[in-house]
Amino acid sequence: MYENYYGFSERPFQLTPDPAFYFESVTHKKALSYLGYGLQQGEGFIVITGEVGAGKSTLVGHLQSRLDWNAVTIGEVVTSALGSDEMIAMAAHSFGIDVETSDKAGALSRIEEFLQDEARAGRKVLLVVDEAQNLTVGALEELRMLSNFHLGAQPLLQMLLLGQPEFRQLLSEWDQLEQLRQRVIATHHLEAMQPGEIQPYVEHRLSHVGWEGNPRFDEAVWPLIQQESGGIPRLVNRLLSRILMKGAQEGRSVIDAAVVNRVLDEIHGRVTEEPPMSDMSQPQAPAPQESVQGEESALLDAQISAIEEAFAQRDKVIAALRKEVAALAQEKTEPASGDNSDRIAALEARLDDQERSLRQVLTMMINYFESSATRDAA
Repeated sequence: MYENYYGFSERPFQLTPDPAFYFESVTHKKALSYLGYGLQQGEGFIVITGEVGAGKSTLVGHLQSRLDWNAVTIGEVVTSALGSDEMIAMAAHSFGIDVETSDKAGALSRIEEFLQDEARAGRKVLLVVDEAQNLTVGALEELRMLSNFHLGAQPLLQMLLLGQPEFRQLLSEWDQLEQLRQRVIATHHLEAMQPGEIQPYVEHRLSHVGWEGNPRFDEAVWPLIQQESGGIPRLVNRLLSRILMKGAQEGRSVIDAAVVNRVLDEIHGRVTEEPPMSDMSQPQAPAPQESVQGEESALLDAQISAIEEAFAQRDKVIAALRKEVAALAQEKTEPASGDNSDRIAALEARLDDQERSLRQVLTMMINYFESSATRDAA
């Protein structure tokens, strides 16, 4: 693959969110400021919206990496299209509280008890709800009811809602959500990156994997990348992966406009993609219709996105489990016994193995799709 050809330590333009690659564009900097302000208030709802691939998950991952786990407890709900009763159960499960979906009263009681215990221990509690545009009005109302929990005058739960642009419209227009709207203390819509941010964004990700100028990018490529991607980070990533594969295939140390235009022609079905030739391979006949190639390329892009999205959800689950392990290991009220220490170490090892295995499978599946007959292989 191209990362080997150019000597990168890993793939710099994966589609799965990775806080390690966080790039602070103008819009992300504003969002982070709103998040910081909202978290200082310690109550109500913070709402972040943006197009698919705008970087919402990466932003939240970056935020979590900056928080003190001893001072903040975070739960994440990553399953969408939930009803009201399901919402309560999922909120409980996100904090490791075992409840029955059918026992709403019991679930609410367990959640309130958990929140009070966290407050007495001096910890704030934040619930992150992703894909909020898929929630029913009933589920959103249940979230509002959860925000009513207090210990004296102290609010016990704060929520961060992440959603696509339609959630912003839903929240502003639906009369049934008036009470929730009144509790939104900070909101921001992630815009696309500005034209002048494309080059710094690309170079930032490349530098993270050991790039030292090979390949070099001609100035003429940046307007083409901006026009094609619209400044959406995930679309920039997808396009750069294709461009770097083409560059590696052609043995190029300079990526110029001609390389980018050839990739764009292939993406849009204006020419037939051809796999790299080897001594043992034979030329393949071009596709009979240009439109077929374009449809196949679009289908594979969709398949890759679906695969990576599935694994991204798994990554979130793993991250949540890691936090629980860290919290257990740092528990100071009772010293951990030898057996508990061994169990913690074993659990951490299993989590490491699971994470490595998931990422290996993801990489193999992506490599398969991207090296198939309708894609360039590097």
